[in-house]
Amino acid sequence: MAVVLALACPAGAETPRGDPAAAPALQPGFRAPRTPWGDPDLRGTWPLQAIWDAGIPLQREDGTGPGGWLTDAEYAQRLADAEKSDAEFSVELGGGGTNGLADWLRHSALGRRSALLVDPPDGRLPPLTPGAEALYAKGRSTWQTGGATDWIDDLDPFERCITRGFPAVMLPQPYNNGIRLFQAPGYVVLQLETFGSRVIPLGDTPRWPEPVRAWHGDSRGHWEGDTLVIETTNIVDGDSVTRDLAHRAAGPFPGRDHATLPVGPAARTVERLTMTGPDTIDYRVTYSDPATFTAPWTVALEWTRDESYAIYEYACHEGNTAREAITAARAGRKAKR
Repeated sequence: MAVVLALACPAGAETPRGDPAAAPALQPGFRAPRTPWGDPDLRGTWPLQAIWDAGIPLQREDGTGPGGWLTDAEYAQRLADAEKSDAEFSVELGGGGTNGLADWLRHSALGRRSALLVDPPDGRLPPLTPGAEALYAKGRSTWQTGGATDWIDDLDPFERCITRGFPAVMLPQPYNNGIRLFQAPGYVVLQLETFGSRVIPLGDTPRWPEPVRAWHGDSRGHWEGDTLVIETTNIVDGDSVTRDLAHRAAGPFPGRDHATLPVGPAARTVERLTMTGPDTIDYRVTYSDPATFTAPWTVALEWTRDESYAIYEYACHEGNTAREAITAARAGRKAKR
């Protein structure tokens, strides 16, 4: 098939690609396996580390290829960078590089993608509402240059080892990217390498009252054919301007650039998980928050199975010694002035 495509294109033309926002394509002849009780079997370990290591950004960068895909030249550069990183891989203390990243890029549906965002179609986050824009600009977080670290209310929920935010916990980050999926009759559990597990009831079970909130929200799942659909509401809302810890929210994205994004009271996600092959899951999350964004947005990832990936204790927890060290060091510097 690849040969036919190449011959069909004039010299110098780009390899044609589909719409990254389109429904996931299954591998030829693949049918999702079943659990003993008859549900599609998604159980396994699905780390996201390769996505981060490949440097695939959240938003499409200016000048990249059209339609959400890298040009052939851009893909060749990404592949060359991965091969160089693989060659530098070392398991020795202080070593670096990646292991098998180039091979992953050659086989993953994400390998040629220019960004994780597939909607809006331009691969960019929709504009913030005026109110959210003001809160974002005033955001108080030590992820921002010059931020204070005088006391615990100067630290955001990630720095306090509570959460990276939601759906940030489901997106790639620099480290500890493991996700392990368990199933039982009536339940799905997503064990996250950082900050706990999500226990998701299936079917028409009562939702929490509106005032009841959690960092990862209140999730309910159901099956649409072979696709697991998870709808989440009741996410802790607020912003990073307030000094009230009870109303300081965690933004929907990981990372420095988005650390102070507010979360509105009606924030909602819809996640869709579809097995596309024996070792791949198409994962999509659509986020809507009318108080923060002027339109919904959707991120699409490909999860790759790796049962050799070990998930160890993540010892960052609220109230640990790091928080005291940060604030004590700040107080010590002030005392010496």
